Amino acid sequence: MKIEILGTGCAKCKTLEAVVKEAVAKSGKFVQIEKVDDLMEIMKYQVVSTPGLVIDNKVVSTRRVLSVEEVLSLINERL
Repeated sequence: MKIEILGTGCAKCKTLEAVVKEAVAKSGKFVQIEKVDDLMEIMKYQVVSTPGLVIDNKVVSTRRVLSVEEVLSLINERL
């Protein structure tokens, strides 16, 4: 599984990255986490408002910081 955090470095983007890392640690699963801050790469996902969360090439959230529990639920849905 691959999780991408889309964002250019704003506070919400950094918070979402920390939340994702905590959720992955709690899940005990092997998950590749990648921070995408290149605007052209972000636009490939048609995300115009960050932060964005992509799991296995599918945009699952934009514009908000999810909770650890929400990210854990998204991880478990896909495993």
